[in-house]
Amino acid sequence: MFGDGLLTISQATQCLREGRVIAYPTEAVYGLGCDPFDETAVRQILRMKDRPAAAGLILIADRFDRFKPFTQELSEAQRERAMSAWPGPVTWLFPRADSVPDWLAGEHQTIALRLTAHPVCRALCSAFQGAIVSTSANPGGEEPARSAQQVEAYFGNALCGVVDGDLGGDQQPSEIRDLASGRIIRAA
Repeated sequence: MFGDGLLTISQATQCLREGRVIAYPTEAVYGLGCDPFDETAVRQILRMKDRPAAAGLILIADRFDRFKPFTQELSEAQRERAMSAWPGPVTWLFPRADSVPDWLAGEHQTIALRLTAHPVCRALCSAFQGAIVSTSANPGGEEPARSAQQVEAYFGNALCGVVDGDLGGDQQPSEIRDLASGRIIRAA
């Protein structure tokens, strides 16, 4: 498949630290991920997906504090609203920190964040000790990948590899909600 086959969490973490792109199972589909602070890796994902940078990307983490570099100061009510649905398959649009670059958040004044409950994603973020980019593993206009084989067919050697693991039981990508209003932007 990819070099020596499916990646362990340790191997995937090394790929992320080297500025490379990985694929991994999420709650519903395979995701593409990289270090969100690595502009070259983020732009590689955007090219692979044929996705405009203006659209922005989702970040996932295993712990809430990993999102601190990406958000403005939050009120207790905002934190409680997000935590009422976390960990789980809900992505919240948080007020974006001034330091977050446009190549990550796009043209938005918000940044999309999800505290994942998926065990592979949580282990990956824990081992990496940070948030990672999480966007569906598919080129623009194609269905999101639901197997490692489909990821390989889409992206081949453009990836460092695919993390070993199973998809969660969700049928649709995560719901997206606005943190300020609670309004659903994308239903699950």
